[in-house]
Formats: sequence, C-alpha cells, structure tokens
Amino acid sequence: MDLLAHLEAYVATVDETSFSRAADRLGIAQPLLSRRIKTLEAHFGGLLFDRSRRQVATTELGMLLLPYAQDVLDRAQRLEQVARSAQQAQARAVGVPADRAPAALARVIRAGAERGITLGVRELPPQERADRLADGSLAYALLRVPPEHAAYRVSLGLAGPPPLDAERPARAAARAGRGRPVHLEDLRPRRGATGERTVPLPILTLPEDEVPHARDRLGRAVARSGLSERLVRPAGPAATALAETLAGRAMLLCDEPFARRHGADWAPLADASLHRGYDVGGTPRLPGGDVPEWLSAVLAAAAGAESAVRAAGRPESTDATSRLAARG
Repeated sequence: MDLLAHLEAYVATVDETSFSRAADRLGIAQPLLSRRIKTLEAHFGGLLFDRSRRQVATTELGMLLLPYAQDVLDRAQRLEQVARSAQQAQARAVGVPADRAPAALARVIRAGAERGITLGVRELPPQERADRLADGSLAYALLRVPPEHAAYRVSLGLAGPPPLDAERPARAAARAGRGRPVHLEDLRPRRGATGERTVPLPILTLPEDEVPHARDRLGRAVARSGLSERLVRPAGPAATALAETLAGRAMLLCDEPFARRHGADWAPLADASLHRGYDVGGTPRLPGGDVPEWLSAVLAAAAGAESAVRAAGRPESTDATSRLAARG
C-alpha cells in the first residue's frame, strides 16, 4: 500500500466532504479514490466515513485519525522540500590545476558562495580534469587547449635560483636582466673564460604541462634551437623539482606566480606558442549547461591567466590576475 497516496485520498475527502470533489482535487478517477479509502479502512480496521447519508460524513475513528494523517502528510512534504533544497545547494566540484595559491582557490569558493552556490575545488592534472568533466564527476573544469585557440592564456617561463646578495656586481647585473623574454637558442652551450663549453641545465616540466600538444611543441622548439630533446624531462613531484631548481641544478618550466611564490627567479619564454591556454568547460548534466561568465573569470584568475581572448580572437588589454578576479 502506498500509505501517502491513501492518506491524501482520506484527508482530501474529509476536506471536500465529497468523493467526487476529492478525486478532482487529486487529479484521479473517483473509483480509484474510493478503493484507496476502502483499503485504508481495512488497514485501520474500521470505517472512516459514514456512507449511509446523502453527504459524506466522517466517523469518530476518521476524526480521531485525521490530525495524525495530516501530520504525516505535512512531514512528507517538508521532507521533499529539504531534499530539493539540499540537491540545489549540493556542492559542485570544480577541477583546477594543481599547486595553485590557496588565496586564489579561496576566491573561487567565495565567488560561488556570494551567488548561493557551493563550489568544491579539486586540484587535478589536465587529463584527469577532462576525463572527470566528461563523466560528470566534475561540474566545471579548466581545460588545457593550445594558446592560440584559448579563452585564457598563462605565460610560461623558466625559473631558476634567486640571485644572491653576495654575488659580484657584474653577475648580479646579468641576472637582473633575466626578466627579459628567454629564447631557447640562448641556452645553447657556450665557451667559458677557460675555453670549456658550458653544459645547459635540464628543463623540468610540471604535470600541468604534460599534455600532448604542449609536450610536442616544446620538443620541436628545443630541437629547432639546436638543443638536445633529452634536455627536457618531466619534473616529477613539485617539491623535488623546486629543490633542484633552487639549488641551480635545473630550470623549471612554470608560470610566474608559481615561481615567485616559491622564491625562484623567473623569466618568460619568448615563444608565445609554448605558453598555456585554457578554456572553462561545464558538464552537460548541469541545468542550463553553460558556464557562468563570473565563474570563468575567477577560475582563469586562479590559474594565473593574464589575458582573455575576445570572441573575435583579439586579446584584451590586461592587468593579469587582478582584473579577472575583480570580475568574479
């Protein structure tokens, strides 16, 4: 027996004092309503209505049970309302690159809260973000795409150890120029003062840049520059890569916020085709399916995006992260 449906038939009949009007109110046929009431009477072991009169009258048992039946229906309605509210407020998982600044991720969560949306941030590698968005376990995600086709771009550069205060002025001045764009051919071995050729440092790549299009482009650019492709290798754990970089045993391919946050010196790559490109995707399972503009902006800011690309393909003028975060 569907107890709620039978109780609805019972309460509606009491309210309407008519089987036909109660059936119309519930949108069911009168014979079905009558059967439900008879089933309920059999369940409780007594008549709920006196059918001997021209107008339906509620029996003493019917009046005794009425407030309890109404309470059950009211509680069931509140239960459904709570369930709907919980579903609407359910946290929506958002996939972002790993090793982002905690403050940037906090701004993503806050932007959602200001709009009544609970966002749960998940730091994941690029392919896993794409896979989880496809299977619906992520609601939104930052997706890696070639920078020329991207809505948002992040400049990549090479990080190294910071200059030491005790370095000779000439060497410190040379390091001070490292903020200028780096051309890969400038990393080729050169003869030092002793006549020996310098050995170029390996270039370590983080998991965020281990995507096919980025890996292939970097490999080709390294080869064109006259460097060995074996010079480029995956960094492994970020902590290990940073230790190698800060010790001066390697260069780390990363974005500027990441380098500065960990105390490394940094200079951008001159070849913009090697930079990161991002689009923001949403799962089609969400109502509407589209990604809100405010969310795209704040996610791009969290990734360190410094320029947005207009629909016509022209870059906007930028103030890096602050402009995008303000839009959120």
